[in-house]
Amino acid sequence: MKLRLSQSISSADAKVGQEVPFEVIEEVKVDDVVILPKGATAIANVTEAEHKKSMGRAGKLNVSISYARLADNEKVALRAVKEAKGGGHVGAMTGAIVATSIVFFPAAPLFLFIHGKDITIPQGTEITAFADGDMHLDMAHFGVAAPTLQSSVPAAPAQASLNIDSTPAGADIEVDGSFVGSTPSTINLPFGSHQVVVKKKGFADWTKTLNVTGGSVHLSVGLEAQQPAQ
Repeated sequence: MKLRLSQSISSADAKVGQEVPFEVIEEVKVDDVVILPKGATAIANVTEAEHKKSMGRAGKLNVSISYARLADNEKVALRAVKEAKGGGHVGAMTGAIVATSIVFFPAAPLFLFIHGKDITIPQGTEITAFADGDMHLDMAHFGVAAPTLQSSVPAAPAQASLNIDSTPAGADIEVDGSFVGSTPSTINLPFGSHQVVVKKKGFADWTKTLNVTGGSVHLSVGLEAQQPAQ
C-alpha cells in the first residue's frame, strides 16, 4: 500500500498518543475488486515526542503505523518501512526525509532521531505499507454477489455467526492470530475450534477458545484496565 503523510509533524509540538493521518495514493484490489480506495485514510500514532533541549540535545519523534480503513469501513493492521540517508538537521529534510533510516512497526518506535534539532517530518512524505498478517475479507461487504451454486458443486464449508461487542467499544478482534475487525462486529467462522482475542490499548487482553458447531454465538466482553507498573 502506497501512503502519503497528510500533514507535517514536528517534535516541537507533537504529543504522545496523537494520531498522524496518511492518505492512500494507490488503490488496492483483491480479485479485481477495490478493497482500499485511493484517498482512503491510514493512521499512525506518536509513541514518543520531545522537543529539542539546551546544550544541543536532540529532539525525539517516534511514530508507529497502525491501520488503514478499508472500503467496508473495517480496519486492516499495517506495518511499513521507509529508509533514507543524508544529513542530520531539519533543513536537510525539506521536500523529503534525508536522515537516518526510518522503520515502521506496529506498536513500536519507528521514525527517527536527529542530534541537536527538532525533528520535522514534512507533509507529502511517502511510505510503502503492508498488511500485518492475514486478514479474512467478506467480499459481500465490497458489493460482490455470492455465486449461484449448482447441484453438482460441493457445498461451502459450514459456518457459524459470531457477534462480539466489548466495554469499552472499539477494541480490536483477532481470531486465530489474525485481525478481523473492531467491536462491535459480526464475524462468520467455520466450524471447529478458534481462539478469539479482544484487545485495546490501556486494557488487558481478553482471550477465549471457542468450539464452533453451528448457529449464532454472542460474546459480550468487559475489558479490564491495565494496572500501572509498580
